[in-house]
Amino acid sequence: MKHVVIVESPAKAKTINKYLGKEYEVLASYGHVRDLPPKDGSVRPDEDFAMSWQVDAKAQKRLSDIARAVKDADRLILATDPDREGEAISWHVLEVLRARKALKDTPVERVVFNAITKQAVTEAIAAPRGIDDSLVEAYLARRALDYLVGFTLSPVLWRKLPGARSAGRVQSVALRLVCDRETEIEAFKPQEYWSIVARLATPGAAEFTARVVGADGKKLGRLDIANETSARDIEGVLKGADYSVASVEAKAQKRNPPPPFTTSTLQQEASRKLGFAAARTMQIAQRLYEGVEFGGETIGLITYMRTDGVDLAPEAISSIRSQIGRDHGARYVPEKPRVYKVKAKNAQEAHEAIRPTDAARRPADVSGVLDRDEARLYDLIWKRTVASQMASADIERTTAEIVAKNNGREVDLRATGQVIKFDGFFALYQEGRDDEEDEDSARLPEMASGDRLDERGIDTEQHFTEPPPRYTEATLIKKMEELGIGRPSTYTATLSVLRDRDYVRLDKKRLVPEDKGRLVTAFLESFFGRYVEYDFTAALEEKLDRISAGDLSWREVLRDFWRDFSSQVDEIKDLRVSEVLEALNELLGPHIFPDKGDGSDPRKCPSCGDGRLSLKVGKYGAFIGCSNYPECRFTRQLAAPDGDDAAKENGDGTRVLGLDPESGYEVSVRVGRFGPYLQLGEAEGEEKPKRANIPRSYDPATIDLDAALALLSLPREVGLHPETGQPISAGIGRYGPFVLHDGTYANLDSVEEVFSVGLNRAVSLIAEKKAGGGRRGPSAQVLKTLGDHPDGGPVTVRNGRYGPYINHGKINATLPRGSDPNDVTMETALQLIAKKAEAGPSKGGRSTGRARNKPAGKSAAKSKRSRSAGKSGDTDAPSAS
Repeated sequence: MKHVVIVESPAKAKTINKYLGKEYEVLASYGHVRDLPPKDGSVRPDEDFAMSWQVDAKAQKRLSDIARAVKDADRLILATDPDREGEAISWHVLEVLRARKALKDTPVERVVFNAITKQAVTEAIAAPRGIDDSLVEAYLARRALDYLVGFTLSPVLWRKLPGARSAGRVQSVALRLVCDRETEIEAFKPQEYWSIVARLATPGAAEFTARVVGADGKKLGRLDIANETSARDIEGVLKGADYSVASVEAKAQKRNPPPPFTTSTLQQEASRKLGFAAARTMQIAQRLYEGVEFGGETIGLITYMRTDGVDLAPEAISSIRSQIGRDHGARYVPEKPRVYKVKAKNAQEAHEAIRPTDAARRPADVSGVLDRDEARLYDLIWKRTVASQMASADIERTTAEIVAKNNGREVDLRATGQVIKFDGFFALYQEGRDDEEDEDSARLPEMASGDRLDERGIDTEQHFTEPPPRYTEATLIKKMEELGIGRPSTYTATLSVLRDRDYVRLDKKRLVPEDKGRLVTAFLESFFGRYVEYDFTAALEEKLDRISAGDLSWREVLRDFWRDFSSQVDEIKDLRVSEVLEALNELLGPHIFPDKGDGSDPRKCPSCGDGRLSLKVGKYGAFIGCSNYPECRFTRQLAAPDGDDAAKENGDGTRVLGLDPESGYEVSVRVGRFGPYLQLGEAEGEEKPKRANIPRSYDPATIDLDAALALLSLPREVGLHPETGQPISAGIGRYGPFVLHDGTYANLDSVEEVFSVGLNRAVSLIAEKKAGGGRRGPSAQVLKTLGDHPDGGPVTVRNGRYGPYINHGKINATLPRGSDPNDVTMETALQLIAKKAEAGPSKGGRSTGRARNKPAGKSAAKSKRSRSAGKSGDTDAPSAS
């Protein structure tokens, strides 16, 4: 007997292969094997949404291997992941095999397991089912929707907003969340308030603090002490006052443990406690799920990590309760097992929460076979899961009301604190918080009503209210989950697209919208408002869920969507660019033309004085320009300078840093349509002033005169080469910091090194570069060897002149921006290699005869746009497991 088992990844195949007997052959599909071709017509609404599928170029050989194995097999077992994407992969493999007539009469079975352990796999093999058509149809509907939005909306963006790259069904709504938060922050007006805290002591000399909550019979809220005059008046009453305890109230409270992790809550907690980005968390969780070598066998350490369920299997709960009893004692085991319910309105298929596959496998037991980050994430998952079944913590919360009397005036104060009477689940785990620590966590000394208190000092402080914080990746995912937007398998992919399109950037782990992203959002809100509404997107997600449950027809959902969407697109196609810009000028006005606060016109041109500033679009995207062009050539980027920087600027939009001590010329920071730069002096006749770009590592708003002069002084001569006698210089170019000798460039590690690199290091770098013989030649450092490619040959992660990349033979695939080369897995590498191979030679690389015969001019541009739109339509498709 021969049974062929198909899974997604080679790591998963390797683990499962060890569990099954010799009669089983386990093969990997390497994720999805086919997709919609990135061109018009892949989804055809006029043919009731018929779809054309294209086999991935690199999947051809793998599918041939699978087809060969199946031809003489007694059974085909499809064992891909237990979610919609896993169901879709199985369906795709089956469809290809049927098209190739490789199956004949071979029985086909579908099995799913939530954990990669021997027991879970063997039990699943013994209980097969068929392909779930409803799950496949939900996938088809989602994929068609994403394609239609991408291929229909993105070309409209290109025509009306040059520089905009794409729009997507979920991508655009997530971007709107980030942009709306930024608008809130910009519109926020700080409010002054004062806090007054008295440091008091009981007769036993135990000190504590109490906050003012009332004065002269009037209750005072957090913002009610609005100025220094009021604060000092209350402070005067408190100094030298008689303090006494009016009442003491103690309330017993129970604190219940949080539920086990879902995908979203794991990403949030890993961000708070471990500092992991969402993508990093999922990469590590994938490895823990697929299995590690432990105790002479390969085992999966956690259950499937893409889930929004909080249930635990009965046998898992039993094991966890037993573990709690062994580690902490019977008192920490609640009388009944805890049952958690999903709060999110968009929960998909009924999956278990993320948990250890065996609660008896403590973090300390496996730390020796895991790297540091794997061990930290496993520790977090294990503790959260075990704590979820532990006893509640018993807390006594105490509130003391205190009165201060002085010369007929009274001030009311309140002191709060808590005592943990029984730690319960706190003995193992406490959930992280995004906000500040609870003020009630302090413990109060023993006191009773009527007790006199001594004053030890008064702390009076000025504060200002703060705007809502920008989203982190974790808090944005949390918000998307609350609104019902996206699904566990799509969150990280959606965020990656926003970064890759340069719609948002990460600043100190916070998501900041770029001007390009705000333009796209404003355009969609103005002309496609319904399709970036949170409720509309969530309702569409609910329809997809109903399709997966078999309650709705997937084609009917597509018909309803397409009827209205296509009509809206047809209306917008006839709009002139000037009409679009007029609408965006209005919507983005507070952002690009903020009120100066002096009553002057924020749109008045600071250069010519009588022109009006407005939004313009050019080859490289949007910028602000004067209405008197070409007589007035004033331009700047969208975002106007704010706050202190605006006050330091001259009328023409420059910020003067000071005078160059050598030339006496002014050194200024300026903003052109291509970004901020430095300038020395002004143009004199035909002679242009010296300019220097400001590197990304410098903040244009805070750069000082010394740093500006250093940048303007580049390139810097390092010294003479000892062999040639030719000078070696250091500078900053298009591709970053470098040293240059006789036409040979070698990269430096940082901008700072441009000013410090010595002759010996410069000579060594030049020699290494010459020995390497090219951009990505032998001198590229091999950071990591991942293993052999299915087609043969090693797959490596390397560090080259322009950053880290994947290498297989003659194919070099650049890693996505922000990726850590140490985190790259074979699965990710194979996807990048396949994508690069399909795209063909790069623009600046070698070309084949066929490449030279590609269509030129508008046809080539159209082809390029089609590929981009196809990618944008795939915003919500997850990466392969």
